[in-house]
Amino acid sequence: MLKNELYSNVLQDFNTGYWQLHKNPYKEDWSDKFYENLGYTKNDIRSNLDYFLDALIHKNDVDVFRDNFLNYRINDLNFKQHIKILKKNGKYQLFRCATNSELPVNIRIEGCFLFFFEIKLDQEGTLKKDNFYYQETAQMTSTGSWHVDFQKKESYWDFETYRILEYPEDYKPSLKHSANYYAEDCRQLAVDCFLNCAMIGTPFNTEIKMVTANNREFWARAIGKPIYNEAKEIIGIRGVFQDIDDLKRKEISLQKSVDIIAGQNSRLFNFAHIVSHNLRSHTSNLSLLVQLIEDVNDPQEKEELINEVKTISDNLNTTIEHLNEVVTIQTNNKQQKIPVKFKDALHLVVNGISHMVSNSNCQIRSDFTALEEIRYIPAYLESILLNLITNAIKYKHSDRDPIINIKSYIDKDKKYLKVSDNGRGIDLTLFKDKVFGMYKTFHYNEDAVGIGLFLTKNQVESMDGSISVESEVDAGTTFTIEF
Repeated sequence: MLKNELYSNVLQDFNTGYWQLHKNPYKEDWSDKFYENLGYTKNDIRSNLDYFLDALIHKNDVDVFRDNFLNYRINDLNFKQHIKILKKNGKYQLFRCATNSELPVNIRIEGCFLFFFEIKLDQEGTLKKDNFYYQETAQMTSTGSWHVDFQKKESYWDFETYRILEYPEDYKPSLKHSANYYAEDCRQLAVDCFLNCAMIGTPFNTEIKMVTANNREFWARAIGKPIYNEAKEIIGIRGVFQDIDDLKRKEISLQKSVDIIAGQNSRLFNFAHIVSHNLRSHTSNLSLLVQLIEDVNDPQEKEELINEVKTISDNLNTTIEHLNEVVTIQTNNKQQKIPVKFKDALHLVVNGISHMVSNSNCQIRSDFTALEEIRYIPAYLESILLNLITNAIKYKHSDRDPIINIKSYIDKDKKYLKVSDNGRGIDLTLFKDKVFGMYKTFHYNEDAVGIGLFLTKNQVESMDGSISVESEVDAGTTFTIEF
C-alpha cells in the first residue's frame, strides 16, 4: 500500500481512505482506513469495482460514479463527487471521493493511480442543499446540463438548458434535431465530438457556436463524457455547456486588435525600410552628381549632369508622393463611413479612365444585385476599383481583349467584392508573398511601378478587411476583398 509515511499520516489525520488502482491488470487495493471508515474487515467485502457498485454505493449514485470512475481509468479524466456508501451497521455514510488532482497534496506512486474517499459529517439535508446550490450555480454561471440515453433513444435537458437555448418547457429535445442547436459552420465540429465520444469514449471540451430557438447565435463551452453500463459499454453521453458569448467575443475582438497592431507594425517596418532605402539612393545620387558638377569645367558636361539632377529630383518627388499616400491611408482611415453604392463608385472610376478603357477594347461586366452598397469611405472604394481595373488593362493578354468581371456578394453574413480578369496572370509559385509588396512588379511593362496593389492592400486592411489573390499564368487573375 502507500509507502510514503508522511502522506500516509496526512491521510490518517484527514480521516481519508483510498484505493490504489493498478494500470494492468485492472484491480483495486483498498486501504485499511477505507475499511475502517465503513466498519468492515477485509474478509467482509470484496475489493473490486463491480462489488462496490452492486453492494456498497447508494443506488442513486451508481450511474454517475460509474461514468466518472471509468472515464478516470480509461481517459484519465479527473473528477470529484459526493457519494453515499453502505456501512456495516446498515446506514449510509456520505463521502467526498476525488482523484489525485483534486487534493491539496500531490501523491504519486509509479505505475498506479490513487483515488480518495473523505468522510463528510454534514450528511443531513445534503441532497436538498446540493440541489439548491446546483440551481444557483447553474443560473449564475449560465451553465446547462444535458443527457443522451442511447438505449431509450431519448435526450434530456435541465431547466437552465431550456432557458439558455430559449425553448419552451414542453419542448422535447431530440438527436434528430440536434443540428439545429449549432451554428452552420460549427455543425461538423459538433458531430465529430459527439461521434468520438459515443463510439470510442473520447471526452470533449471545446468552444462552439450554438443557436437558440430564436436563431440567436452565441459561443458556448461544451463539455461531454460517455456514460457506461455495468458491462462497461457506452450507453449514452452526459455533458454541460456554458454560455461564454460575452467573454468569447471580447477575446475575438482582442485577437483582432492584436492582428491589426501586428499588421500595422509590419507595414510600419516595411515603410521605414522603403524610406531608408529609396530616399537614401536618391540622395546619394544627388550628392554624387553635385560633386561631379563641381569638378567638371566643360559647360556641356555640366548641362548634362544638371539634367540628370532634374531626373533624380523628379524620381525623388514621385517616391515622396508614394510614401505620402501610404501615410495618408493610415491617417484617413478614421473618416466617417457612409453608404456607398458599388454601381456609383464603378461609374465614377470608368468615366475617369474612359480613354484607357476604349483604347484597349476592354469589357467591364458588373453584378451588384446580391450586395448593392456598403458602408465605406467612398475615396477608398473608388481607389481600390481604379487600381484593380487599371492593372487588369495594363497587364492584358497579348492575344485577347481584356474582360473584367466585378461582383459583390454575401456569404455566411460576410460581404465580399470579387474582381476577375482574363489577363496574363501572375506566377504565384514565384511571387505569392510579394504580390502586395511596395515596388513589386511581375511583368516587364515600362510603366509598371509596383505601388497600386500595395496601396490597395493598405486601404482594405485599414478598414479592417482583407484581400486575397488567385491567379494562373496566361489565364487571368482574381482579387477577392472581404469587407
